[in-house]
Amino acid sequence: MRLLEAILDANHRAVAGDPNAGLHPADYQDELPVIALTCIDPRLNALFPNVLGVPADQFIWLRNAGNIITGPLTSTMRSLALACAVKEGREIAIIGHTDCHVRQTTALQLMEKLQRLGVDRSQLPENLNEFFGMFASEQQNVIKSCAFARQSPLIGPKIPVHGLLVDIQTGKLDWIVNGYETWQAQPKAGPVDLGKSSSAAIGALGALTSFDLGEMKFPVGKIGDGAAAQNWGEIKPMRVNLPSPAPQVEPPPVIPTTPSKVPPPPPSDWVRPGAPVPPRVPGKKPLPPPIRPRFVSRDPKR
Repeated sequence: MRLLEAILDANHRAVAGDPNAGLHPADYQDELPVIALTCIDPRLNALFPNVLGVPADQFIWLRNAGNIITGPLTSTMRSLALACAVKEGREIAIIGHTDCHVRQTTALQLMEKLQRLGVDRSQLPENLNEFFGMFASEQQNVIKSCAFARQSPLIGPKIPVHGLLVDIQTGKLDWIVNGYETWQAQPKAGPVDLGKSSSAAIGALGALTSFDLGEMKFPVGKIGDGAAAQNWGEIKPMRVNLPSPAPQVEPPPVIPTTPSKVPPPPPSDWVRPGAPVPPRVPGKKPLPPPIRPRFVSRDPKR
């Protein structure tokens, strides 16, 4: 029985009420420590690493909002790679959880929350769903994250990548992605084949060193699209072809309009024939004709 198989077996027996359920870490020294990527939800603090049954010193805990991986060369993948190389993690478990608040938040709700915090919408990418990795299913999010981790050139083929989902109420674990099966079924000449020549590996690392964060563009496709078809041995900075700016259109000439001539009103001392003549007020002058506004069409861009 492998490590994750023993963990799932002990977890299910403990949830069912078996007082003798447990894991014997001494039997799995070659597969420990285990690296777990989980969400930042504080409710998980009381669950880990207890639901796995491993001691704290054999548990490497990485966290981000929604346990999301958005690409094979992201900062999360860098942390996973360092946990394997520096802390000697032997297996990776990407663990989602039920009742995830990130899943329940739409892009519109997120934008409203950010605006209340003083974030200017114009400073954010156009596609918020893609940038923040929003998802509609906890299970699907775990599957996509496992696919990115398995396809990443930063994770060696000897490291199994598992996908789990933990019930936030009971602590029960469900095995979504079996990293042992994926590891054993991995083709020898696949996108991440470290059995290739050393020159090919050095070329891949050289492409990573040329990656410039300042030139990073956000991809247009959905998260996970084309992950399996991408050749990660030839990683290049993600770029998109931006549409060319709209051609400048000359504004139409401004043609001033001339108001129609209106005859001035009759003088104030004019009297209709047959009407009684009012007494003349000395010193009263006739009013000047009214001032008509001059309408000028304006440039719509001004």
